[in-house]
Amino acid sequence: MLILLVVSVILASAQMLLVNYGDCKIVINKEKVFNVKGGYTLISYLISSRIFIPSACGGKATCGFCKVKVLSGAGNLLPTEEVFINKNEKAEGIRLACQVKVKNDIEIWFPKYLLSTKEYHTRVEEIKQLTHDIKQITLSLDPKQKVEFKPGQYIQIKVPGIDEYRAYSISSSPKQTDKIELIIRHVPGGLCSGYVHEVLNTGNYLDINGPFGEFYLQEDSERDIIFVGGGCGMAPIKSILSALIEKGVVRKAVYFFGARSKKDLFFTEELREIENKYPNFKYIPALSEPKASDKWDGETGMITYVMEKCIEDASNSEAYLCGPTPMIDASIRVLTKKGMNIGKIFYDKF
Repeated sequence: MLILLVVSVILASAQMLLVNYGDCKIVINKEKVFNVKGGYTLISYLISSRIFIPSACGGKATCGFCKVKVLSGAGNLLPTEEVFINKNEKAEGIRLACQVKVKNDIEIWFPKYLLSTKEYHTRVEEIKQLTHDIKQITLSLDPKQKVEFKPGQYIQIKVPGIDEYRAYSISSSPKQTDKIELIIRHVPGGLCSGYVHEVLNTGNYLDINGPFGEFYLQEDSERDIIFVGGGCGMAPIKSILSALIEKGVVRKAVYFFGARSKKDLFFTEELREIENKYPNFKYIPALSEPKASDKWDGETGMITYVMEKCIEDASNSEAYLCGPTPMIDASIRVLTKKGMNIGKIFYDKF
């Protein structure tokens, strides 16, 4: 037993010596400098410095979200990174922060808003069942904290008990700084969505961080707006709509919401109320597989088919799309065909 203990101490000491690369500097955006003892991953130093960047897998190189631009000091691209970094990104110096080990001074760059991301300790205030597989959860922040975000951005939930995160768009108004609302679909086998739908109760606590994302309302624009998103893709659109209404913005807008059948629709009354109150807003839900029992007299077919039928000219519009990649790609084809500038199409794929 004593021999085993001695061996363990020797191995632990050896590991500390092996990973210790001495004093190193991490320079971020040429404005922040952190002095660290080298030997560990870049993302671990960022987190310890309370700088949070998108990351879902806990540093296992399986999500590819923790991309940063390394200007110097990172060494060669690792095989574990190659599957997530394309040729253009490689040329720009993009790396996975969870795979870059700090062995010497290193200089990196990432979007400035990430420097203001924070971790929040929240309490589950309310859980609502919106459909058979979608819940809305309301999280109350610690009274000492306030959250600021742009309508359309997302946060990450730390899955209790493990060091992994999952991203969810904020559905609440940015005006509400003491609470956050999320719309979460139950994905079979989903690590976090399974926890939310099967385990989470009011009164429980969740740690989150953020906000993240460059998908948000372009507030300085006066263009008409086309929204496209079904299911939990409504979350960022709901936040954007709230911001527009609260600021008294009267830009013309239409929301195309795709669902399979009537049981997949939610917030219909709320959206119809907005439609009645603001003549410039129109809500167009479409069912791709309506059941006879639905007695549906609205639009039917894939949402892109309905878009193509309803949109005459999109040249003076901008679009906000949220949903799975095939839907977004198909929507982009329709919108550009209708004259929309590709640079005016903003999207969030999941």
